[in-house]
Amino acid sequence: MTTPMLRDRSARLAAPVSARRRALERSPSFRPSFRALGALAYEGARVSVAAVDLQSGQSVFAVDERIVLPTASIGKILLLIEVSARMTDRSLSEFSIVDRSMQDSVADSGLWQYLQAPALPLSDLAALVGSTSDNVATNALLRHIGLDAVRARTESLGLVRTALLDVVRESRGPDDAPQLSVGSTAELAWLFYALAHGHIIDPTTSQRVLGWLSLNTDLSMVASAFGRDPLAHRGVEHSTWMVNKTGCDAGVRSESGILRGPRGGLAYAVSVQFEERDLASRLRVLDALRVFGLDLLEFVH
Repeated sequence: MTTPMLRDRSARLAAPVSARRRALERSPSFRPSFRALGALAYEGARVSVAAVDLQSGQSVFAVDERIVLPTASIGKILLLIEVSARMTDRSLSEFSIVDRSMQDSVADSGLWQYLQAPALPLSDLAALVGSTSDNVATNALLRHIGLDAVRARTESLGLVRTALLDVVRESRGPDDAPQLSVGSTAELAWLFYALAHGHIIDPTTSQRVLGWLSLNTDLSMVASAFGRDPLAHRGVEHSTWMVNKTGCDAGVRSESGILRGPRGGLAYAVSVQFEERDLASRLRVLDALRVFGLDLLEFVH
């Protein structure tokens, strides 16, 4: 059954938006972020960003937040939500053993491809996805859960511009989805806002997903500005707390998360699609994402 919050959110998505670029007038502002991300757009990159106040739910900064861009591994959050929901309703046990199959094999991110264990409990696979965006664990979970179930859950949450499109592949042919996942930063920021308030299915499901994501070791983008230890940042440190998920592919950098501080909290999302001509072009994107992170930190701290 659709909750009132999800119905209200669907109505907001359908409503016309009068301004595509806006920032709440408050000190500190997001002017450095606007300049840094605007410079990327001037060079030809596609940029989308959204930041939402965790208390009021109001937008505090947004740039083209409703456009759909590739988000790489960000879409794995949707898989974790489906896994957590099934654990909550007890249709799936967290101790269920899932075998590693040859069809799951794929390189790049993750640890399971380097481990000797041929099978792991389902909850351990979710932890691997949350901590290292593990590709093999992702494919094993999708084989066990089903991509159609993840899509159905995504639609039930009212997400119309965000989706996990496929399993992780070494390469994508003409018959495959062109991207692993896509999304709008407006929806991704809302998703983390809803997780923070326990509104994704229920508080138990939401907190379990946040617990997996709190293990994330990738603080190379926005979160590089938060001053946290990439391998140990689950607790409160210097009056701040964070959780995030990143997506990285050739010409794609994306991050969504939550940052809390003594002055308040924000749910945020940013995606950049750019022509990765050389190392310098990648570094310019990472520098701009760090500027956005610094503005987030200044807002809450």
